[in-house]
This record gives sequence, structure tokens and C-alpha cells, in this order.
Amino acid sequence: MGAVPASRYIFGSIPWYSFLIVSGAVIAVILASREERRAGFRKDTVIDLALWILPGGIIGARLYYVAFSWDQFRDDPVSILKVWEGGIAIYGAVIAGFLIILLFSRRRKIPALKLCDIIAPGLILAQAIGRWGNYFNSEAYGLEITNPSLQFFPFGVLIPEAEGTAWHMATFFYESAWNLCVFVFLMIARRRWFRKPGDVFLFYVFLYSCGRLVIEDYRMDSLYATSSVRISQLLSVVFCAVILILYMRRRITEGRGSRIGCVPAAASLLYTLPVIAFTLNLFIPPAGMTVGARTLFLLGYSLLSIVSLMVLYGRSGKDEVYYAIRTDEKPAV
Repeated sequence: MGAVPASRYIFGSIPWYSFLIVSGAVIAVILASREERRAGFRKDTVIDLALWILPGGIIGARLYYVAFSWDQFRDDPVSILKVWEGGIAIYGAVIAGFLIILLFSRRRKIPALKLCDIIAPGLILAQAIGRWGNYFNSEAYGLEITNPSLQFFPFGVLIPEAEGTAWHMATFFYESAWNLCVFVFLMIARRRWFRKPGDVFLFYVFLYSCGRLVIEDYRMDSLYATSSVRISQLLSVVFCAVILILYMRRRITEGRGSRIGCVPAAASLLYTLPVIAFTLNLFIPPAGMTVGARTLFLLGYSLLSIVSLMVLYGRSGKDEVYYAIRTDEKPAV
């Protein structure tokens, strides 16, 4: 594998993009199926859900992409159906998938948050795998790299242009690597740290958003909410802020001490104030901010958000870890 993909097709007329998306989805289903008994669900709950969520997620991801890039499809609406050529947005898939889980859980009378928890690790791994489809489609790349010392794969990729090829930042690879790190964290933390249903899923959304916020700033093909605001960054900021507030409220309600000392739970609000300040200024950066300064600004926001969440969440005793249960227990739901 080099700076330029050998072919868009794995064999015959089957594109790598479709193969990787499907492979990631299959792996996600397998991982969630292995977890369903531990989480207390009946056998084949995940398989039944997959029949709903896989097509629904693809439709949601496509509609989301089309909605924010309508000019690309206006003259040829039939091309909306050509998903194998690329053009789906993971946020659309996650939003559609979450709504489907709510409907599925209500119909089956099972806890939706627990279902989200067993799906989240496989989902982020599927995203890590699926991002390589962008490599084979020569899409989701970043700014042009003019420094010869940085013109190497996988930091950069060669993208065909009118006058030949040019090196661009391999933003698809950056996101794939980040997603893989989030997957490893979730797999470890759910057995050693998370205390309540929904924690795995909320941390998945939060950590993915933190990474996407920074990486999206370099992409050349971003979808825009306005002429200057990238929709993925806007959603990332909203998700981070909302999740921080949710955990702040839980902390205050529980009255737990701080991870760094015996600080009253109400003081946890102070952890989120700098993050909220960053949020308010994120899309109104100081005039004349350079690319490097903006990168530091976004990295600072993401790191501060992550630290704030970790501090807010606090320690967990062995007896509090929600998913550290015996695998031979009978399903409860």
C-alpha cells in the first residue's frame, strides 16, 4: 500500500470502498453479538437489530451527505443512489442508528442505553476500517503538503489533479488511527471503569467528536452548515458540550467527591467553564489567526474537553463497574 491506491476495486467490479464498509459492519455485529449475553440480552438481539440498523444507517449517512452537498446531486438525482462511489457521512449514520435503536428498544421493551453500549466499540472500529475506503476512492484528504520532508505515506497521499498529482494530508488515516485508539480505550474501560448504562456510548460520541473536531479543520471536502462553519465541527462541539453538562449534572446529583480531592460535587461546574468558553469562541476565532494557531486552538479545546470529562467522571470501585459481570449469568431482558 502506497501513496496512490493501485485500484479502486478489490476484484472485478467490487470496489474497495463497499468491501471495507461491509467488512466493518460485519465485525461490529460480531463484537456486539459476543457482548449481548454479558449485557443481559437474549440471543440474536443484535442480529435482529442489525437487520434494522445497517440499512437505516446507510440511508441516514447518505441523506445527511446529500442534504449538505445538494449542488453535487441537483442535476443528476439518480446519482444519489450510487453509494458505492462514496459520499456518506458518519454523523448521519449515528443519528439514524440511534433513532432506530430507540424504536427497536421500545418495541422489544429492552433498555436502549445498554443496547447502545454494546454496539459502540464495534461501531468505532468499523469507522476505523471504513475510513480506508476513502483512501481507495482518493477522497477525504486534507490540505496540500508543500514541505518535501512531509511528503510521505501515510502522513500524506498523492491525489490526481488537473496537472498531475499533488501531496495532500491523509486526513482519512488520521481519523482511522484516532478511531482505533478510541476502540481500544472503550474495550478496556467498559470492564474497569464505566459505572452506568450509556457510559460506553456517551464516551464513544465524546471522544470521536473531539478527534473529528481537529481533523475536520484540514479536510478539503467538508460539508458546511453555513459558508464558514463546517457541520461536523459544529456537531462535535455541541455533542462535547452536552455530554459534559450531562456528567456535570450526574456528579452534582450523586454528590461524589472529586477525583483530585474532597471537593464538593457542585464545584465540578468549574471544570466545564473553560470548555464552554472555548465553545463560544470556537467559530469566532481571533482575527488573523494562522493555520498553526487554529490547530493549537482546536487541540486545546479537545484536550481540555477530554480532561474535563475524565475529572468529572471520577474513580470507580470494582463493585461499581457495570459491565464487569459473569458471562454465564442468565439474560435479564
